[in-house]
Amino acid sequence: MSQACEQLKLENQLCFPLYAASRLTTKLYGPLLKPLDITYPQYLVLLVLWEQKEISVKEIGARLFLESNTLTPLLKRLEQKKFIVRMRSTQDERTVIVSLTSRGEKLKDEAETIPLHIHNLFSQSAFEKSELVTFQNNLKKLLDMLRQEIDS
Repeated sequence: MSQACEQLKLENQLCFPLYAASRLTTKLYGPLLKPLDITYPQYLVLLVLWEQKEISVKEIGARLFLESNTLTPLLKRLEQKKFIVRMRSTQDERTVIVSLTSRGEKLKDEAETIPLHIHNLFSQSAFEKSELVTFQNNLKKLLDMLRQEIDS
């Protein structure tokens, strides 16, 4: 088999394990998020809002690496569930500000055990804690590199 054909094998693709791991990790969250009636992308939006009570749609998109055409339907569903409210900024009408409702704040209490549950799943795996920390740091470096590549 030629070198070019070898490079086209699925097992030789650098990004496929990242893609597959991302999808499977998201599936792990499913049973934990179901009682909260939210999806994993909605959970990510809520994580941002639990850190900052009020933030623009543009800033949420930047933090989550999401375009507005992906983010807007997520926000609409969270608003329909009364977890968030969206309002135009009084300083700049083009800016939409997202903030938590009291119901969205209460959801934080219900979600507090999720990170620990996920951490415990990884702790029971073949990974040492130091390996997980190194892996997470390497993923952050990868994200930074990819962001720079896409933004240039």
